[in-house]
Amino acid sequence: MKGSSMNTHMGNIVINNEVIAQYAGSVAVECFGIVGMAGVSMKDGMSKLLKKDNLTRGINVSLNNNKLTLDFHVIVAYGVSIIAVSDNLISSVKYKVEEFTGIHIEKINIFVEGVRVID
Repeated sequence: MKGSSMNTHMGNIVINNEVIAQYAGSVAVECFGIVGMAGVSMKDGMSKLLKKDNLTRGINVSLNNNKLTLDFHVIVAYGVSIIAVSDNLISSVKYKVEEFTGIHIEKINIFVEGVRVID
């Protein structure tokens, strides 16, 4: 099991990286301007919009020196400011994931993989 661990006075707590990715993905898709997470195919370099049950494929979680690094591959809505959407995503995810896990986030990387027109 690949996970993030922390020691407390009561014992050791291990949080699976999948759990952190699932929670971060659910927070991300609630942010204004985010259409969804993108799954990037290494074979052909194409990205596709992931369904709600596959959100974790668009997020990479790594732990280094008890600090999290999150990589998001997202698709944004057409006509919105990518900088504003990114700032909103970073602040929302940082606050909520740190509150949820108790682990400090060192860095959040956002890779905009596409733009979609929302009907």
